Amino acid sequence: MDISVVIPLFNEEESLPELVAWIKKVMDEHHFSYEIIMVDDGSRDSSWAVVQQLSAENPVISGISFQRNYGKAAALHIGFQEAKGDVVITMDADLQDSPDEIPELYRMITKDGYDLVSGWKKVRHDPVLSKNLPSKFYNWTVRRMTKIKLHDMNCGLKAYKKQVIKSIEVYGDMHRFIPVLAKWAGFKKIGEKVVKHQERKYGVTKFGLERFIRGPLDLLSVMFISKFGKRPMHLFGVLGTLMFLVGFFAALWVGVAKIYALKQGIRLALVTDNPYFYIALTSMIIGTQLFLAGFIADLVTRNSPDRNNYQIGDRTK
Repeated sequence: MDISVVIPLFNEEESLPELVAWIKKVMDEHHFSYEIIMVDDGSRDSSWAVVQQLSAENPVISGISFQRNYGKAAALHIGFQEAKGDVVITMDADLQDSPDEIPELYRMITKDGYDLVSGWKKVRHDPVLSKNLPSKFYNWTVRRMTKIKLHDMNCGLKAYKKQVIKSIEVYGDMHRFIPVLAKWAGFKKIGEKVVKHQERKYGVTKFGLERFIRGPLDLLSVMFISKFGKRPMHLFGVLGTLMFLVGFFAALWVGVAKIYALKQGIRLALVTDNPYFYIALTSMIIGTQLFLAGFIADLVTRNSPDRNNYQIGDRTK
């Protein structure tokens, strides 16, 4: 099979028939063999009934329905598990992603050799203050932290080699950082394509102000997991040791200064009245706690059942 199209959806009953017809038109024009996997993330409207009807009318369409709303990452994870195509395309169900981009995305994966191609909505039809400016700042921050040169990390329209989506685990709100997860899994050839952003035709946006809080926290999580997930002691141990040494030498300096003053007959305040003593003591305590946290985390990691779970790209006989 050439292409699997994975579509997470939530309360998109009006757009689904039009989206499916559009995808079918593009696929038929380019003679692709394909499947459409629609994952209903606990919709409260009649989206699931529409998916069932579309699936009954067209055998290439399959649907999965969650009993409640788990989030876009969960929907993508389940869709990725079910996908069978050599190239996997993800797109949102609100008609803001154009299926006309699919042939070029497919070509970039199969001909140009990209592992992942992310869409770039260079011209956006979204409110400037609530979406465009925060999105630009967010993408700039992620580029600086991850060294992945994408202008629109969170674009729903992406193309993947099948091996990529079978090698990563998307959970929480990590759908925003799939290129980071792919790079961490060893897929370095990540590209970008300018795509057309359609104006929303039906419904309302599903993303609220909470994304401004969750986004930075998820970024910190994925950065930590990607670098120190299997070796937490390398982070906590180093930080703990540095904090302890800073506190130790600060306390040593306070003590030596006090002894020197006594020998010279200089009156100084008691060591326990010196604020630097408490700063040094606090630093040593925090350093010890960080070191122990790293030690415990390392023990947990070493006893994890997937501690030797490594992604194998290829093998010979």
